[in-house]
Amino acid sequence: MRCPFCGHIDTQVKDSRPAEEHVSIRRRRFCPACGGRFTTYERVQLRDLVVIKSNGRREDFDRGKLERSIRIALQKRPIEPERIDQMISGIVRRLESLGETDIASKQIGEIVMETLARIDTVAYVRFASVYKNFQAADDFDKFVSELRPEAAQADK
Repeated sequence: MRCPFCGHIDTQVKDSRPAEEHVSIRRRRFCPACGGRFTTYERVQLRDLVVIKSNGRREDFDRGKLERSIRIALQKRPIEPERIDQMISGIVRRLESLGETDIASKQIGEIVMETLARIDTVAYVRFASVYKNFQAADDFDKFVSELRPEAAQADK
């Protein structure tokens, strides 16, 4: 593993332990050239996934991109970081276990929305607003009213 500080190629592992409920390994590393210390994570990757965008473009699946979008949706919400990591790992495992290497971005978005809906409705609405490309406040109003069909029926 290359040192992120000096670029030296030969770094040493000082400590390894399971992380994210035993779905990854956390390694503390040391660079003998500059003395820098850093952490790496190792995860199992069942298959290389390719995302098919709505315009037909293909790109390699990027766990970091998925993680960033979920963390933005959950920003300032009372969800523990460990729970977020578990959720992201669960989504990735679910995508890998679909048996397909090509996955439509729409399918990924639906899985993320389904997962967020079970964890935090505010994050669910935030993610949906970007995923469904809301253009006006009416889009939010309509979406939120669909979340509570019993409330909408009571108003009639």
